[in-house]
Amino acid sequence: MTQLRINDAARYLAVSDDTVRRWIADGVLGSSKDPAGRAVVDALELARLAHRNAVLPGDPSDIGRSARNRFVGIVTEVTMDTVMAQVELQCGPHRVVSLMSSEAVRDLGLEPGSVAIAVVKATTVIVETPAGKA
Repeated sequence: MTQLRINDAARYLAVSDDTVRRWIADGVLGSSKDPAGRAVVDALELARLAHRNAVLPGDPSDIGRSARNRFVGIVTEVTMDTVMAQVELQCGPHRVVSLMSSEAVRDLGLEPGSVAIAVVKATTVIVETPAGKA
């Protein structure tokens, strides 16, 4: 069972250490002590809490699709030449970068500040773990 220190749990959920401590005090999240006596939380319990509390912006396109990995966000940067473009979106805490044709950028009206949805459908998703965790 993987256990995380309070500061790591907070970092992974983009909240403060105090928030994690408050969740523990309120009984929202359990904790225990590691061999060094430091407070730790169970990683699986933390993952379930993160999943329950996830607040995703609604998809304004109202289109049904098979791809489940949709990230609603704001376009932060468009770098474009005559043929290709790079579009960056900030989707919550995640930066998503897409390469597409300049024609597509113009057709979609993509510019910094516009709302867009990044849809990811891939047969290959690479998952990595921190060094020393294998």
